Amino acid sequence: MQYRNNNGKQDLSALGFGCMRFKKKGSGFDMEETEKEIMYAIEAGINYFDTAYIYHGSEEALGTILEKNGVRDKVNIATKLPYYMMKSREEMEKNLSEQLKRLRTDHIDYYLMHMLPDKKTWNQLIENGALEWLEGLKQKGTIKNLGFSYHGNTDSFIELLNAYDWDFCQIQYNYMDENSQAGRRGLTAAAQKGIPVIIMEPLRGGRLANDLPRGAIEAFSESARGYSAAEWAFRWLLDQKEVSVILSGMNSMEMLKENIRIASETEPGSMTPGDLATIEKVRKSFKDVIKVPCTGCSYCMPCPFGVDIPGSFRCLNVSYTDNYFNGFREYFMCTSMKKDPSNAGLCKKCGRCEQYCPQGIHIREELSRVKRRFENPIYKIGRAIFKRFM
Repeated sequence: MQYRNNNGKQDLSALGFGCMRFKKKGSGFDMEETEKEIMYAIEAGINYFDTAYIYHGSEEALGTILEKNGVRDKVNIATKLPYYMMKSREEMEKNLSEQLKRLRTDHIDYYLMHMLPDKKTWNQLIENGALEWLEGLKQKGTIKNLGFSYHGNTDSFIELLNAYDWDFCQIQYNYMDENSQAGRRGLTAAAQKGIPVIIMEPLRGGRLANDLPRGAIEAFSESARGYSAAEWAFRWLLDQKEVSVILSGMNSMEMLKENIRIASETEPGSMTPGDLATIEKVRKSFKDVIKVPCTGCSYCMPCPFGVDIPGSFRCLNVSYTDNYFNGFREYFMCTSMKKDPSNAGLCKKCGRCEQYCPQGIHIREELSRVKRRFENPIYKIGRAIFKRFM
């Protein structure tokens, strides 16, 4: 297994085990098979296991297996605080106590603020006493490292990155999100601060491995490498020295062994110009089927009414290039799971943004399309429920 040194911080395996998608059996997990996979992963050198409070049954399953086999000290457990479900510090304390019980441990190695959207939300948590509590837990050793997971645009990510002396962060990043979400600029900014960067959605929920556009299939087949689509995506990430850990939701021994092989043999800087040209062809084939040709440059920002214009367009495109559910889910997370919403419905059609768009996009018209596609009764109900928690 390859390890990344992370600027003097603890070495982490380049491949991390995402624990959201353990193999199912009946109404629960196939614990026998899951145990085999987790133990194989540990023996192969994987030392980063990522779960979350809201991954139903995942923390309990992981903790049970680690305790049964006496391997807790061989791994780093990463889990997440769903602060958006809580109204007080007392509720956070109760939540953490439950997580420790589920995980059969007295400490959490990597603790994340789950889906932290922006600096304003972080400041609100500080005002409510969350930071004082979290830093106290770090001093006691209950939490070893404090970080956050993020969905949103690059500028907001960098602002959040600079709002606190974080120990690590987790971002969505893949060759289709190079210039959206936190993006390469955000990845580089974190690495320059010496912060380990954990990568989620390396295959964009499987979209970069399955049901590829015809042009992508042709581009991969023209290469003499013989890699699968998934291997191309992993190698593109591992090629970048700023990437610390790539999370993969592995739920079969075949997938686990394949990903271990890739992570063990791919060093930073190993992709050739020809390899990168292949990725560029694949990226173009995806872009050929998108609805709005937004590059995420953010020249249209800031919107005087608070709309996240690039983020709205990215989610619209995801709803067509991936599937509607993925687009809707990302849209809700990126525009509504924050103190100040940034959804397309806030647009007042002032036209200021269109003066600065280098792509000549009819932004007002396209934002109306985003609103029609996503801001349905389910969205409005979800937003109302979230506002009550906030």
